[in-house]
Amino acid sequence: MTLLPFHRRDLFAISLMVFGFSAGASPDPGPQLWGVDYGGATDPALARRYNLLVLEPGFNRPLAPLRGKGAKLLGYISLGEVHMDRPFAPALAKAGALGDPNPNWRDARYADLRHPAWQAMVLDELVPAILRKGYDGIFMDTLDNAEALERQKPGMLASAAELVRAIRKRFPGTTIMMNRGYAILPKVVSHIDIILAEAMASRWNFAGKHYEMTSADDWEWQAVQLNAARAANPRLNLMTLDYWDPADQATIAALYARERAAGFQPYVSTLALDRLIPEPRS
Repeated sequence: MTLLPFHRRDLFAISLMVFGFSAGASPDPGPQLWGVDYGGATDPALARRYNLLVLEPGFNRPLAPLRGKGAKLLGYISLGEVHMDRPFAPALAKAGALGDPNPNWRDARYADLRHPAWQAMVLDELVPAILRKGYDGIFMDTLDNAEALERQKPGMLASAAELVRAIRKRFPGTTIMMNRGYAILPKVVSHIDIILAEAMASRWNFAGKHYEMTSADDWEWQAVQLNAARAANPRLNLMTLDYWDPADQATIAALYARERAAGFQPYVSTLALDRLIPEPRS
């Protein structure tokens, strides 16, 4: 059921109280054409159309052909879990910094954000390695895991927030984009540049193996978090990532239109995120 307008205002006001800021006029950060490609064969001609790209930094390739004029390229880093094919995974497992497998991605294991070995690896090795390759910053993924594991492992949320703040302090000039992480967002909103709402209007259903729309309440809840974060940090860019069948161009076009109408900067792709998928032409 769609929330009534007065209910939306109440949710927004409550969220502002959580962030510790009052509502006010926020400057428009301007439109951004952005995308995600974790594949190793990114199309340079297509890549140069985007103002912002999130890429997998594990591939050894020149970045200049992928960079449009004035564009920023961000390297992917998973902070809440580690795929076991990463070269550093065995050392983390030996140190006791990895937990159970992610049931949706069996080759990935949850990272213990409280563990000194994981914190040191992120700050001293992984982020510097991404920046040395010429990326303008990082895209931090899987921080939602901290909330899911907090009851089982108290301190995960506090450690997640502290790690984000430590990254900003260590690398002050880099662009930092965070995927969801809503439970820690009030504590890190001034330390990031971009917040991403993944699966905002549509998602992949892992059980049913199909794409589906999120509920009106789910969309509204994320919208409240995004708008409250921007009220707290007017420089914050608000991005959305939706998933849908690329053959269904009409629905994809509707997803773009819906997110833009709400003031967000959208991208629509497949679950694999292994190639850039252009927005349908109107």
